[in-house]
Amino acid sequence: MTPLRTERLILRNWRAGDRDLFRRINADDQVMEFFPFRRSVEEADAFLERLIAENEAVGYGWTAAEIADTGETIGFIGIHAAEIEPVVPSGSIEIGWRLAPEFWGRGYVTEGARAWLGFAFDVLKVPEVLSFAVETNVRSIAVMQRLGMQRVGSFDHPAVPDTHPDLRRHVLYRISAPGT
Repeated sequence: MTPLRTERLILRNWRAGDRDLFRRINADDQVMEFFPFRRSVEEADAFLERLIAENEAVGYGWTAAEIADTGETIGFIGIHAAEIEPVVPSGSIEIGWRLAPEFWGRGYVTEGARAWLGFAFDVLKVPEVLSFAVETNVRSIAVMQRLGMQRVGSFDHPAVPDTHPDLRRHVLYRISAPGT
């Protein structure tokens, strides 16, 4: 995949040197607060290998976000095929992010997400991009709103087990391609 550049970030495929950060963010209670699971080292490694292969195959995905000036990987920002049927139609593209907490509040997610929205609309020519989050995840919802996304509904996420009722209800946001 070809990396995307922003003023401060390089959005690129994962590298072997990113593995420790990837393991950490997938097991961190603060980062994963709105997920019903934490990944073990083995699970994180398997997920990372899947992401690397998918990103290479399609040219985008949940990609590493690197600070351009330092080369430090801070988490991921990217677009991906949405996998929550029947809530959204097959073939829909979602945008998402996950950063290590020490990088929160610096505008990195909004900056990187804007680059991915441009890619989705200008290169992939998709008519819209979706995003969703647990309804109490105010930080992610605020990013969606900064991106100009509009709330279009809510739903109970089918992949969240009944053992986590506080994580089931999600809000759905959408942004349309410019000019549509």
